[in-house]
Amino acid sequence: MNVFGVDIGGSGIKGAPVDLERGDLAEARHKVLTPHPATPDAVADGVAEVVGHFGWSGPVGITFPGVVTHGVTRTAANVDKGWIDKDAARLLGDRLGGLPVTILNDADAAGVAETTFGAGRGRKGTVIVLTFGTGIGSAVFTDGRLVPNTELGHLELHGHDAEKRASTKAKEDHDLSWEHWARRVTKYLAHVEMLFSPELFVIGGGVSRKAEKFLPLIEGIRAEIVPAELQNNAGIVGAAMAAAGR
Repeated sequence: MNVFGVDIGGSGIKGAPVDLERGDLAEARHKVLTPHPATPDAVADGVAEVVGHFGWSGPVGITFPGVVTHGVTRTAANVDKGWIDKDAARLLGDRLGGLPVTILNDADAAGVAETTFGAGRGRKGTVIVLTFGTGIGSAVFTDGRLVPNTELGHLELHGHDAEKRASTKAKEDHDLSWEHWARRVTKYLAHVEMLFSPELFVIGGGVSRKAEKFLPLIEGIRAEIVPAELQNNAGIVGAAMAAAGR
């Protein structure tokens, strides 16, 4: 069974049909740049372009980089503030010609995919999936059950939002070496570990493709730390799962 998933990120909007039996993309994903400013209408146009590329006509799952409750986007840390309290499900459904739309937090989508098909599969206890990119997304699971919309990227770290210091964007903006960035990530993980005592951290987002460059540099964390297996496709897979009611 194939269902379509779209992942709205701070830098790109990407999507593809997903094979829900395998937990993998059924076709090569299509990506467009996230518009700046990332207003609701402009982003909706990008989503429509991605879905239209495949001529898709069934249910669509869509991730959003912020808190989502009942199809309404409640926060907008890395996109235009026009998203706050927006009925995103209605907007995107209308833009897609009335296709059934399910919208959810991007890290929650990635986390559900990773705990079903990837690095967190079958793990009990507390598992935290963290996606490093434009910001830091989080998905917290207890014995496989998701606690939605946790937004741990906005924990305070040295007087700043953690994602302002330890996201991939912060690494790029400040031209940090892998060693320097890994020290910031270590401090962030130590703070999250102090609060939640997880058995496992799964590190996702685009940077997970380069896990060998920074994971060995992270020390002093009691929890096991592994890279995401679905890497940057996890959000697309999780979005499709949500659209299929899984």
